[in-house]
Amino acid sequence: MNPLLTVLATDVDGIRIAFEEGSLTTLKIVIGAILFGVALDTRLEDFAAAVRRPVVITIGVVAQFLLLPALTFALTLLLDVRGSVALGMILVACCPPGNVSNILTHRAGGDVALSVSMTAISNVLAIFLMPLNMAFWGSLHPTGDALLREIDLSAVDMLAEIAFVIGVPFVLGITIARLWPRVAAVGHRVVGPLSFLALGAVIAIGVANNWSIFVDHIGVVLLAVLLHDALALLLGYVIARGTRLPEASTKAMTFEVGIRNAGLGLLLVFTYFDGLGGMALVAAWWGIWDIVAGLAVAQWWRQRAGRGVRAEPEPVA
Repeated sequence: MNPLLTVLATDVDGIRIAFEEGSLTTLKIVIGAILFGVALDTRLEDFAAAVRRPVVITIGVVAQFLLLPALTFALTLLLDVRGSVALGMILVACCPPGNVSNILTHRAGGDVALSVSMTAISNVLAIFLMPLNMAFWGSLHPTGDALLREIDLSAVDMLAEIAFVIGVPFVLGITIARLWPRVAAVGHRVVGPLSFLALGAVIAIGVANNWSIFVDHIGVVLLAVLLHDALALLLGYVIARGTRLPEASTKAMTFEVGIRNAGLGLLLVFTYFDGLGGMALVAAWWGIWDIVAGLAVAQWWRQRAGRGVRAEPEPVA
């Protein structure tokens, strides 16, 4: 690593991003709203549909909760990032997707039904797998482990927080979708966009309040996030093509693996890691760049289809 970057990386391990208690509460509400929006577009039938496509769902689960964290860990070692940046990258990799993956799949002309099913399954599994993944991979990192011991992270406490933030909105949203489907349909169209605009506003305000820190240290995480995001999207695409999924399913798999709910990661950074500098910068920048990169990929697929390259038909069975 460049000596200057080494100094900056060391510094970023020692800084803390200021985030007021009121802002943290707002962030928690916004993340809950995002998951509520996902649930409003989820039906119990989506879980039944997932059961009927066990191979595809299993491929997605393995890619998201096993391969992506493992490859992320390897990337942190390859880039030689410092502890807080490594932990931020690992945390983001452990996050489930949000409904942005569904929107991008639709825009790209992909298998939206598969995308919605995978999002629902992934968010439920993330309640249990996210804290375990974070504790496991974080403890293996040569510099991240020391920070984890200083923070004394409890996987049980994180599980409880994730269960509350994901589980409560998810159950509420699915219940409304089941009992009042028309209300859920309207609510999804409103809650989804508004919650992501609100998340963008919270991130923007947080960056503005810590502008000097952001300017001084963004270079430390810039390349790491760009490469990490590209790796996540590429993993989804490669594993889909490698398992011979149809093109529409490949698009869904690409976004389900590549798009992470970094807002949830940001919430956990301020709840359990005291705004640890590198982690907060990674989660905040990922939340911005992930959408930009995802939109670019979706637009490329959309234009490709417009030029007459059609998706492979989905199998009837």
